Order: sequence, then structure tokens, then C-alpha cells
Amino acid sequence: MKVLVGVDKSQESHIALAYACHLLEHFDADVHALYVKPDEAEIAPDSFYAPFFAKDGLERWIDSEALHVHEAALNTCHHCLAGKVPCQPLVAEGDPVETILEEAEEGRYDMIVLGSHGHSYLKGFLLGTVHAKVLHNTKKPVLIVRDFREIKRVLVAYRGTRCDQQALEFIAPLMERKKPEITVLHVQETQRSETDEFAQACVMNGYDTLKKFGHEPLTKTLQGDFVDEVLKEVRGSLYDLIVLGAYGHNRPKYLQLISDEALNLVRSTTRPVLLFRD
Repeated sequence: MKVLVGVDKSQESHIALAYACHLLEHFDADVHALYVKPDEAEIAPDSFYAPFFAKDGLERWIDSEALHVHEAALNTCHHCLAGKVPCQPLVAEGDPVETILEEAEEGRYDMIVLGSHGHSYLKGFLLGTVHAKVLHNTKKPVLIVRDFREIKRVLVAYRGTRCDQQALEFIAPLMERKKPEITVLHVQETQRSETDEFAQACVMNGYDTLKKFGHEPLTKTLQGDFVDEVLKEVRGSLYDLIVLGAYGHNRPKYLQLISDEALNLVRSTTRPVLLFRD
């Protein structure tokens, strides 16, 4: 498995790199930490205070920032190697979103990892522009990390869609040797009038899938609004990772847009979230 982690000067991006290595420490994977340095021609004059910056000074500043991030990523990569996960820092130049998306596609990466740090006490946890654009435009699974948590408990929000099943099949082998406690949660959505039989079929399908990889999963059903019930479950329990499919029951045929429910969950929880896309 190849994993691309977007890093920058923020502490959160390097926490995301460490978390990715922790997730993959018993799995055959290569991790690349990509820093996208800005093109000097694209930097707006008012984006930082530097009234006496000459062109060569700007170039030195950009290169100095890139070196600082590279060294920080290299230091985190040493910790990754201690967990037997090969890790390599990369530096590119251009627009962060376009570069991450192009590298993920051309490099045939299997997952993108981003650290997030926007917070508002009124609106909950918010995604930055880069995160939102990557989530909407990639066809790869995306892991959003806000803090480092040792992975002991995992919640799979399973609605019974094909994408949810793929998310489960994606995460199960990654956890095969780590053996966390995994809970398969299905919410009987009141607005959809789901039956008890459908809910039980969902959790049992998830249970059977995880059993194939040697897990002993827990199953749980709740009733109500999908987002509200998942968030209540997360707040009431100490989960270290949330896993879900990016599409709802009415998956778009052409644009492959993320469902509003999936996006709201990513925005609203403090826990790391793996959003599966294909």
C-alpha cells in the first residue's frame, strides 16, 4: 500500500503523519510525506508582511520554509521507521490541492492523509480549503487526523451501501495484526423507515466481513438521524478512528459527490475519520 501524507508547517500535519505510520505499523506499506512549497509568482503581496523582501530574499524564504518542513517530516519518518513503516519526505512546488491530487493519481497512491486544525466553538470543527477540495475531488480514501490517538477502538458507521462495504474491506486488513476493538454501527434512519431486518442484515454483513480477517467485532444498532446518532455514539465512547463510506444511499451516478452526511461527520467530530472513496 502507498500512502500520501500532505505536510506543511503546522503541528497537526506532522501528527497526521505519525498517526498514519501508527495505523500502518503492522502492514506492508510505504508512506510519503509531501510538502508543496508555493510558487513565488503565486504569492500575493499582502499574504505576509515583508516590505523589503527582494526577489532573491523571497526565494530564500520559500526554500528555508521547505527545508524546515522537510527536516520536521524526516524526524517524524524516523519514528515511522521504528514501527517498520518506510517513510520518505517529498518536496514539490505549485498549488497544494492540485499537486496533492496529481501526485496521488500519478503515483498510484492508495490513500491520502491530511491533518486538520480549524476550530470554532460556534460551528464545530471546520475543514480548511485544502482539505475540503481534496475530499471533493479525489477518488482515493482520505484520512483526516486532528490529534494522535493510539488505535484501540474503531467505529465503522455502516449504512449498508456498496461504498460502506468497501470501506470495511479496506480497513479490515490494515487492522488484522493490530487487533483493535471494532464496532459496526448501523443507524435505522427514521426518515427512510428502515426495518429491523435490514438493520440486522447490515450489522451481520459487517460482522462476517471482519471475521474473515480474524477480528471479533461488536455490533450495534440505533434509531434516528444518521449523523446525530453517530456523533452521539462517538461522544459517548472513546473511539480512536471512525470509518465510513463517502456516499449515501443515493450515490451520484456521474459526479461522485460526497454525501452531506459524510461531510458533516468529518466536519463535526474531533476524532480521526477515514472517508472511503473509489
